[in-house]
Amino acid sequence: MDVIAGAVLLLKKQHPCGGQTFTVLRAGPQPRLRCDVCGHEIDFDRQKLEKQIRQALPPKEDQPE
Repeated sequence: MDVIAGAVLLLKKQHPCGGQTFTVLRAGPQPRLRCDVCGHEIDFDRQKLEKQIRQALPPKEDQPE
């Protein structure tokens, strides 16, 4: 699966705060994710992350406020 920066991932397991969606901050061999509920940042091993992905959504569009 192709993990790109800015994508939103729905993972199989919940974060302890109860959130299941994470935004990819950094792609590569050790991706960094941010929980969309609490904002906690997590480094993942790429192989383990690819097994945990349930659904990948397209990158978020930055909308002017």
